[in-house]
Amino acid sequence: MLAARRLFSARGLAALGVRSHQKHTLPDLPYDYNALEPVICAEIMQLHHSKHHQTYVNNLNVAEEKLAEAQAKGDVNTVISLAPALKFNGGGHINHTIFWQNLSPDGGELEGDLLAAINKDFGSVDAMKAQLSAATVAVQGSGWGWLGFNKQKGSLQIATCANQDPLEATTGLIPLFGIDVWEHAYYLQYKNVRPDYVNAIWKVANWKDISARFSKASSK
Repeated sequence: MLAARRLFSARGLAALGVRSHQKHTLPDLPYDYNALEPVICAEIMQLHHSKHHQTYVNNLNVAEEKLAEAQAKGDVNTVISLAPALKFNGGGHINHTIFWQNLSPDGGELEGDLLAAINKDFGSVDAMKAQLSAATVAVQGSGWGWLGFNKQKGSLQIATCANQDPLEATTGLIPLFGIDVWEHAYYLQYKNVRPDYVNAIWKVANWKDISARFSKASSK
């Protein structure tokens, strides 16, 4: 037992050529749980952040520890078998970390370069909102709707992802604004009326954050 502990310690893994990783942690919300009311109630925010997101973080850490052990042993079968857990929980952590920043009780005005890009690529802000809302509502089962940036084309693009698939890793689009349509994101308040939740979330969109993401993505 002691030998095993030494083997899978940070020093032991390093000696085997396997880099240890710093454990992922749940990010703090930049606002109180009740700050987005009445659009999203405090109970949903607390459960969503402290329970659901925390679970993704915990499971991602476990999966990465198992990955490190499998790599140390040269166990390729186990490495491959861990891919779904890494994708699901890693995607859940990535997506929610963006989501909390994408929302704000005081998100500022949509203006500047992002406004110009939306008008160029969609014709108007209302058209972009309508297209993203429709695509997000139409997600079958659980997933996300995204406004992303296509680096190759230099344009904004709407996409959806199933489950917790992360946008950039699965489509190449850089995520700017995401809408979570897993039922835990809205059901306590909106029941099965997903369109009401999706349409309401625009009221707490953090345009400061979304614009900053666009500026970074378009300048790379």
